[in-house]
Amino acid sequence: MKFKTLKIANQLQSLFFIMIVIVAIQGLSAQDKPNIIFILSDDAGYADFGFQGSNEFKTPHLDALAKSGVKFTQAYVSAAVCGPSRAGILTGKYQQKFGFEENNVPGYMSASGLLADEMGLPLNQMTVADYLRDLGYKTAIFGKWHMGNADRFHPTKRGFDEFYGFRDGARGYYEYTEEEQKEFVSKKLERGFENFKESKIYLTDALANETMSFMERNKDNPFFVYLSFNAVHTPMEARKDDLKKVPSHLTGKRRTLAAMTIGLDRACGEVLQKLKDLGIEKNTLIVFANDNGGPSDSNGSSNLPLSGTKANHLEGGIRIPFLMSWKGTLKKNSVYNNPISTLDLFPTFVSLAGGDLTKIEGLDGVNLLPYLEKGNQEKPHETLYWKKESRAAIRHHDYKLIRFPDRPAELYHIENDLSEINDLASKRPEKVRELYKMLFDWELTLERPLWQLKRRYEGKAAIRMDKYRKPKINN
Repeated sequence: MKFKTLKIANQLQSLFFIMIVIVAIQGLSAQDKPNIIFILSDDAGYADFGFQGSNEFKTPHLDALAKSGVKFTQAYVSAAVCGPSRAGILTGKYQQKFGFEENNVPGYMSASGLLADEMGLPLNQMTVADYLRDLGYKTAIFGKWHMGNADRFHPTKRGFDEFYGFRDGARGYYEYTEEEQKEFVSKKLERGFENFKESKIYLTDALANETMSFMERNKDNPFFVYLSFNAVHTPMEARKDDLKKVPSHLTGKRRTLAAMTIGLDRACGEVLQKLKDLGIEKNTLIVFANDNGGPSDSNGSSNLPLSGTKANHLEGGIRIPFLMSWKGTLKKNSVYNNPISTLDLFPTFVSLAGGDLTKIEGLDGVNLLPYLEKGNQEKPHETLYWKKESRAAIRHHDYKLIRFPDRPAELYHIENDLSEINDLASKRPEKVRELYKMLFDWELTLERPLWQLKRRYEGKAAIRMDKYRKPKINN
């Protein structure tokens, strides 16, 4: 009885908190609605930030952001690679529900699905920028798009008022020559729609500069910035002065990665300082996240103590660094330990802007703000899912099942086994059957993939996974 009473009290308290936020937002003028800055890094390692415990990678500005708000210890993306992960972020839905299950990389795809510029975020899907613009926000994306190269998929046609970046999933950090621009058409820097011009400065810095300019011009309007860095994705290119700041014992890719991370942190710091200089820090929600696990083989990133890397469903492929800060509203230097998903960003942002989530069909994310209220013991998610072709995973409470195409399924108790070392499948066959069935029931609700990589890349994914894990099988 005491438990039921406490649960009801917590539910009423959460409802009261939501009502206060809704009433407050609805009563604000357009200029007083909270601004939203969403910063997304690309292919960073789980362990490669000071606030994540690194002693090698120096990230003082992001460390300060962590201390100013909430650090989430169990934040997940909805895919282990960047294209589908970003599609989930932009829509608030499991991207497999509309067929965006795999990266869209022209030249690498199976002929059985869509190819080249036919691949992109389906036009029947509304983005978070669409909704925020309808709610009176000025919207902008700076950096990587990766939601389709064709004109019909362009950011300025998907809810964003401003765009400065590139349509592709990766590019270099320095100015492309004329020959390179002809070769890498979808990688060229673009301002707005089809205004192509290369940057004279390091791209990470250029994206920060564009963000600060946008904030300056819109300081009297509510705005939404999606600062979509390509750092620290390959190619491995760092500023020479940043390389000099790296500890001498780091070599090779890891040395360059550390320097690129210094550049990323500096750019974030400049944006956050601009927010203070404009006097709008107290009216701005800031989120920092990464799009998937670090690809340790290609950029030298570390996901320790997690097993796995980008492109597989071990924790190292899907658990990410995640920070949220809102001066005067969210508690400083706090930690949130329940599992969340980047699918939660869409409903969090739209709710904050005064939108009505009940009128939006198919959302899989939730508004996170009520869960951060002191005393709220409710969990945002009991179950989370991942799928890529025949590979899939499910986390239900503290148990996680991983399904493979080339070996039996594995079962882990994540709360007690963060590194996924002790496979419990043989000891808990009933739990394996339960989660396997739950996973299959979820898959029955999904669309078929609109495109897929060539099958041989599935073999490469298995090799990469095995290289960065050492499971202990319990017989």
